[in-house]
Amino acid sequence: MADQKFEYLLRLADNAMVLSQRLSEWCGKGPALEEDMALTNVALDLIGQARFWYGYAGEIEGKGRDEDKLAYLRDAHDFRNLLLVEQPNGTYADTLARQFYFDSWHFLLLRELAASKDERIAGIAGKSIKEVAYHVRRSGDLVVRLGDGTEQSHRMMQAALDDLWMYTGEMFKADAVEQAMAEQGMAPDLASLREPWLKHVSEVFEEATLKLPPVDAWMQKGGKQGVHTEHLGFLLAEMQFLQRAYPGASW
Repeated sequence: MADQKFEYLLRLADNAMVLSQRLSEWCGKGPALEEDMALTNVALDLIGQARFWYGYAGEIEGKGRDEDKLAYLRDAHDFRNLLLVEQPNGTYADTLARQFYFDSWHFLLLRELAASKDERIAGIAGKSIKEVAYHVRRSGDLVVRLGDGTEQSHRMMQAALDDLWMYTGEMFKADAVEQAMAEQGMAPDLASLREPWLKHVSEVFEEATLKLPPVDAWMQKGGKQGVHTEHLGFLLAEMQFLQRAYPGASW
């Protein structure tokens, strides 16, 4: 069970870490000063959450790997994040679509994890959901602003949401690790999150005058098992460069 818990914690940590790295790429390049600051703050929230999950994962593993070793000294095939969060930033519409899909799921997941039988998981989730409640509200509001904005912003927002839709199915597809965690009462049944997620997403789409992609569309998968797109390797090469080039370096 310890191995499964370690794997599960890595998924939570890697999701937050990889998405934080993606958002940090916008620092100094945001479409407006307010958005530049907002994206950076969301990235900081996520890296803080990742540190909690990595710290607990390292303790469970018991091999002396702390948060830094788990974040910077693993290769792409060892990462367990969703394919969605590693997708490139693209345009601001692409970044926002990725964030909206993830935030809407992340909030529901953390709400359930806050009731986990594992007190440590419940505690981290309870702290994190306070930040994610803001994330999901912010990204949803911006989808509405762009979707129901100009003709161009509507077109770009719809295209971005359509393009990333195929990466959303993985969020609700449980494997043996997640099934075991659910059976132990430590994590929710992922399938149970799909209907409330669809309800929230559909409501935002309607307000934004956007069309919901087909709910039965074909979906990508593999990220949680270490099968990633080519984008993750480039992201990690940049993120891990300093630690790899100068092992053990400190400020």
